[in-house]
Amino acid sequence: MALSAVFPVFYLAILLYCQCRSPAPVGESASLSILTDKEALTAFKSLIATDPSNSLSSWEQHSSPCNWTGVICSKSRQRVVGLSLGDLGVTGSITPHIGNLSFLRFLYLQNNKLAGTLPDRIGDLSRLQAVNISSNLIEGPIPPNISKCSEHMHLDLMGNQISGGIPPELGTLSKLQILNLNENKLSGTIPPSIGNLSSLTTLNLATNSLGGFIPSDLARLQNLKKLELSINTLTGIVPQHLYNISSLVYFALASNRLWGKIPSDVGNRLPNLLNINFCINNFTGGIPGSLHNLTKIKSIRMSWNLLGGSVPGGLENLRDLEMYNIGFNRIVSSGDSGLSFITSLSNSSHLQFLALDGNLLEGRIPRDIGNLSTTLTKLYLGGNRIYGNLPPSIGRLRGLALLNVSHNLISGEVPNEIGQLDQLQMLGLAGNKLSGQIPDSLGNLSKLNELELFGNEMVGRIPATFGNYHRLLSMDLSNNRLTGSIPKEIFMHSSLSSLLNLSKNFLSGPIPQEVGMLENIVKIDLSRNNMSGSIPDSIGDCKSLEYLLLAKNLFSGHIPATLEKIRGLNTLDLSSNQLSGSIPYDLQKLQVLQDLNLSFNNLEGEVPTDGVTTVVWTIAGSIALCLVLGLFLSILFYRRRNAKTVASAPEILLKVQHQMVSYDELRTATGNFSQENLIGRGSFGSVYRGVLRQGVIVGVKVLDVRTKGALKSFIAECNALRNVRHRNLVKLITCCSSIDSKNMEFQALVYEFMENGSLEDWIRGRRKHEGEGGGLNVVKRLNVAIDVASAMDYLHHDCQPAVLHCDLKPSNVLLDDEMNAKVGDFGLATLMVETSTQQHSTTTTYDLKGSIGYIPPEYGIGVKPSPRGDVYSYGVMLLELFTGKSPTHEFNGDMSLTKWVQSMFLVNTKEVVDPELLLQLKMDGVHHAGQPLSPKIQQALVSILGIGLSCAIDSPELRMNMRDILHKLKSIKDTLIN
Repeated sequence: MALSAVFPVFYLAILLYCQCRSPAPVGESASLSILTDKEALTAFKSLIATDPSNSLSSWEQHSSPCNWTGVICSKSRQRVVGLSLGDLGVTGSITPHIGNLSFLRFLYLQNNKLAGTLPDRIGDLSRLQAVNISSNLIEGPIPPNISKCSEHMHLDLMGNQISGGIPPELGTLSKLQILNLNENKLSGTIPPSIGNLSSLTTLNLATNSLGGFIPSDLARLQNLKKLELSINTLTGIVPQHLYNISSLVYFALASNRLWGKIPSDVGNRLPNLLNINFCINNFTGGIPGSLHNLTKIKSIRMSWNLLGGSVPGGLENLRDLEMYNIGFNRIVSSGDSGLSFITSLSNSSHLQFLALDGNLLEGRIPRDIGNLSTTLTKLYLGGNRIYGNLPPSIGRLRGLALLNVSHNLISGEVPNEIGQLDQLQMLGLAGNKLSGQIPDSLGNLSKLNELELFGNEMVGRIPATFGNYHRLLSMDLSNNRLTGSIPKEIFMHSSLSSLLNLSKNFLSGPIPQEVGMLENIVKIDLSRNNMSGSIPDSIGDCKSLEYLLLAKNLFSGHIPATLEKIRGLNTLDLSSNQLSGSIPYDLQKLQVLQDLNLSFNNLEGEVPTDGVTTVVWTIAGSIALCLVLGLFLSILFYRRRNAKTVASAPEILLKVQHQMVSYDELRTATGNFSQENLIGRGSFGSVYRGVLRQGVIVGVKVLDVRTKGALKSFIAECNALRNVRHRNLVKLITCCSSIDSKNMEFQALVYEFMENGSLEDWIRGRRKHEGEGGGLNVVKRLNVAIDVASAMDYLHHDCQPAVLHCDLKPSNVLLDDEMNAKVGDFGLATLMVETSTQQHSTTTTYDLKGSIGYIPPEYGIGVKPSPRGDVYSYGVMLLELFTGKSPTHEFNGDMSLTKWVQSMFLVNTKEVVDPELLLQLKMDGVHHAGQPLSPKIQQALVSILGIGLSCAIDSPELRMNMRDILHKLKSIKDTLIN
């Protein structure tokens, strides 16, 4: 049972005992005193808005408050010493009059819906020893004068919306044993004064926004049993003396930005440790083998770090182990017996969770893996280099709810014994070399809700037994060699609500009419098969469908008019089939539709021109329709009904209103696109300096239409920029879609001209010694970083829909004549569509977006573009701006830019920063060769590089958003200048 659950009853008993033995003070009027308490309680009730259980109905004026529900009085003094109103579900706020309960010893208001702030007068309760106001809606700061409650032993404010910093004054509560501020909105740093709480046994500050370093003063808490600092933005190296608090039982620092090595002897220094959670940080070194000597330890969690080496021996000692999670590190093993350490866990009879995924483990799964505990519910082995067969003994792990061995090199057939795992809810076997047929026995997994078999070499038919799944949410059998028709039974369960992906197989036959029973499905992908017949009208009953992909099959007949009933449809791809007839006019009613591909069919008639908001690709067999579509493709995309198109009336102007310019005008403006006016080349074309007839100097981006992706880039850039306006975005003046002098298609975008070129030129190129003083000093670089952050903050947080750049790097940041930085080149940009439950991009291909070195790691495994991806690219660029080294620079060993900066920026900042920047500091007279940096410059550079590292962390969930980044950089600038 949790301590917070038993504490009120135990503590109440002691308080009543003490109060019964305490004599009344001389001269005190008991009747007058109880009247004061009664008035305070009446004021408390007056601010209670609702009381669902009617618990306060006994609070009547004619009776003594000592008889009221939840009110505890001392017998000798008849004064209110306790208020216990937890778990009543009351709403309202806490009255300041509570400060009049001068004899109050404990206050329990947990698990209600109280709002407002904590009254300052709580500090008047000098006798107060225990407060539990957890799980309410309290906001605002913690009153600093709560420190006046010098008898305090228990303070629990978790699960509220309390903001501001932790008052340093709390450090004066020398008797405090429990401090729980978990799950609030606290910011700032952890006050070193907390280290003065010598009686503290529990310190829980998790799930806030606390930053900075962990104070070394916490090492003085030698009575501490529970230290929980997870899910904050703490940074730096963990103070070594913190590992010397031998009383620690629970030690959690997960989901921060901490780095350094975990001491190899941590298990010897923390002999009472039962739970350690260091997940989602940047810890290096190896797994401390001394942890395996703690025979009573229950949970070891080290996932999502940079730990290397092998799994230490001694796992057979951990008989009480319940969780062992070292996933997503760099743990290695080799040879056939590389995974033999797994069998050492057979002694752990309470094991429930084992995660080894996302490492560099090599070897065969032990044949006797089935000897692991029958209590094991989750087994993660995916994302390694495991080969060989799946052992049949795995079927003995009857408690498994999750089995994931995806993305390895496992071969052979799927053993029938997996069908014995009757508690299984998720089965992941994807991305291996599995062959043979899918066993019918998998249909016995009646509790399954997610099935992933994609990316293997499975053959044969889809088992009809899959119709036994009554809880299945997602099924992905794509990219195999499956044949035959799709069993109609698969479509007969409405539970299938997330994904049905059978693409890239050799399936044949029609889509069963029963498809309409999938009324909750979000995505159906049957593309790249040999399916035939007509698309059933019942598809219109899939009312939750957002993605319908049927491309590259042999479907014939008409496009079902019932598709117009699927009002949430985002993407419809029916390309490369044998569909005929006209395009249903009612498709224009699909106001959410973003991508419609009907190309390579036998369609005829007119193309509906309303409703669809992006590219519509349609190619039909008639010459007349081809002429219509030729014109259509030159315009490229539609706006909604009555909206203006980019081609006919551009909305984004500089200072002079330009209509769509002609090819001849651009040829004249650029001197026939001469080499003298060439100012840059990109992936999809070239940029020229030009002068329009009005004398406006512009940059002309000419697309190479023969380059794959150029047309898509043109569309993306127009979509991204047609409605955005910000001082730190390069302004699009107009565009040109025409025919050149060789009768070839010509596409160009016309931008404002940026006099000072790209940021890349100033970091490493021809301009790095230009400007006043030669090059960019600290303030100028910081200004550039702030300008870019300001632009990205606008795109992510102020645009509707949000705009993702997807290719943020120095060459795409341009500088005007006043050295203001502006973000340009939106050729890979993506718009975000926000739904009521999630954000997702409008792209459906999950193509890898970005440039090498700047691409966030999650894009490499098929994750959709997101704002956090731009943040990663920004972080890399920020490091590049202040170090002068690109992410593709060749560092020693397996170092990358982020690892190199991380390894030394705190201890040897001068070795990390750009030598040109040090030269600037010397020229500015604020630094001298051979001398350390001034404290102000040192702190500014450390803070900036720290932000860059925090942005460029591998885990997207841990990255800051652009708004927070902008605020932090502005704060650094203010401190630096002042």
